[in-house]
Amino acid sequence: MKTIIPDPIQQTGIERYGISLRKGETSAEEITKQYLKRIDALNPKLDAYVYVAEDSALETARGIDRLLKGGTDLGPLMGVPVAIKDILTVNGMPTQAGSEMDISDLIPPEGAFVKKLKRLGCIILGKTRTIEFAAGAQNLNHPTPCNPWDSGTRRTPGGSSSGSAVAQAAGLCAFAIGTDTGGSVRLPASLCGVLGLKTSAGRWPTDGVFPLCPAMDTIGLMANSAKDAIIIYSALSDVKIPRTPSLKGLRLGIPEIDFFDNLDPLVMECTQEAVALLKNSGADLVPVAFPEIKEVVDIFSKMAPADLLSTIGIERFTKYQKLLDPVLINRLSPALELSAVEYIRLARRQNELTSIGAERMDGLNGWISPTTPLLPVPVSSCDSIKKAGAFTFKALQNTRPANIYGYCAISLPINRQKHALPVGLQIHCGADQEALLLSLSLAIEQLIGKPLRPDMSEFW
Repeated sequence: MKTIIPDPIQQTGIERYGISLRKGETSAEEITKQYLKRIDALNPKLDAYVYVAEDSALETARGIDRLLKGGTDLGPLMGVPVAIKDILTVNGMPTQAGSEMDISDLIPPEGAFVKKLKRLGCIILGKTRTIEFAAGAQNLNHPTPCNPWDSGTRRTPGGSSSGSAVAQAAGLCAFAIGTDTGGSVRLPASLCGVLGLKTSAGRWPTDGVFPLCPAMDTIGLMANSAKDAIIIYSALSDVKIPRTPSLKGLRLGIPEIDFFDNLDPLVMECTQEAVALLKNSGADLVPVAFPEIKEVVDIFSKMAPADLLSTIGIERFTKYQKLLDPVLINRLSPALELSAVEYIRLARRQNELTSIGAERMDGLNGWISPTTPLLPVPVSSCDSIKKAGAFTFKALQNTRPANIYGYCAISLPINRQKHALPVGLQIHCGADQEALLLSLSLAIEQLIGKPLRPDMSEFW
């Protein structure tokens, strides 16, 4: 009978692990070895990591143990193993941004965010797979990580932070880092049943991140719980999250149209159950409307490809198309015809919608919606440009607005039905209101219950 190496932090959480580490009940080296063993056993089947930094991770872990023995404490993330999306530069590790194209001259130096992770004593386990250039939710030619919720059918984890979501759900890291320009953290978090936080634009510096659309690019994280997310965010942002509020009397908006279109029956059922629990807890759910929502698709579908094409360069894009995924080519090609005048119009309108988004939060603590209308679909159902494009368009319908309106947002797992596929509830707060967002998320998580985890024994 196979012996399954457990996720060494998932059951206890980051806080309890930190206590055990400082008491000498465990060591950073031992915990890192356990994660590396899980990666070695599961990654060949899941394909979450594109690069595993075994030697440097162990070296860092030993250094952490020496520092603790010497009386140096770097804070709550000291000795915590993390996975990083292969669109952020980490010194000593390759960065391909999910592409076979040579972009070595475009890769930025290691940025402030990764340096902060290191200063806090995080142990970087390696780089996780991303959709090519983080542009979309599904590729055709590049491998798709296996969603760990179904060992019988290979299902998509969504994207673009696909590898980070799979690594988090499968217990191949204590937390994972992704990026979110239109839902690239929240969508895969929802489809893989983990918490996914999209921060406000500018909250965390994006130098060191291969750019998709700088006006909307954000760094985000994936975690096992809201409590873990609070610890991670607090340490990385040097802020204290206020005490979890009572949900009684909180005003939460709920859009009655657009965000509830095209819902899978299970998504609808889980969302209705969550809404009922919120109402019963005393939260005041009020209708909200976003009449400009149809503009979101136009702005995002034109600005993001134009920005990415500008980064890659038209000459490189034209010359090396055979190395690019067909879905990416299909998405970028229309940007060749986008005029400067039209781009400026879109950028100005996006700025206007950010101001409008702030006004829409007046009188609300936040607002909620399903994260995505979909459950994780079989990869085989996305086997053409048309099908992959249709999946991406529908899957991201509820996440893109947060980037356009300038909100921070979280996807919180809400499906409590064993053996069913994951469902996410999306919570939005105003720009730079991450502390409130995380506090709300913890309160809602405590109301709904801890998220279920996939059975990894079938992959072992």
